[in-house]
Amino acid sequence: MLDQIHWLAAVTVLGVLEQAYFFLQVIYARRLFGISPPKISGPPEFERIFRAQVNSSEYFPIFLALLWQAGLFFHQGLAAALGLLYLYARYCYFMGYKASPSERLAPIYFSAGVLWILIAVSALGILHFFLSHYVGLNVLQLLTA
Repeated sequence: MLDQIHWLAAVTVLGVLEQAYFFLQVIYARRLFGISPPKISGPPEFERIFRAQVNSSEYFPIFLALLWQAGLFFHQGLAAALGLLYLYARYCYFMGYKASPSERLAPIYFSAGVLWILIAVSALGILHFFLSHYVGLNVLQLLTA
């Protein structure tokens, strides 16, 4: 079974490390700008870093759920590749937002597109499972016949 999920597990660990990196960036920014918790406001440079981290954290559970569903029900390799694309886009989003609000836009749209693809792949995989398991209809065999 582990050979069916090792890529998903690796991308999950990379995602957790990325989230930790974003958290550390907020800690460093708090120190740099002298902003103690629980305050979340300060100079625009701090607020952009803080918002980028919070936004990334809000989407992380959605990403993980879709990554694993797509990997388990459709194809582990495709899901892992999409997961790596998503993590890269989120990193670009974070760094872009840190620099300027306008530089976050292209990466956020790209990462949202990857999430939509993961949704589609997950839905197709789950639909195929239900059709083959409960209805006895193997769509892949019908397509290749």
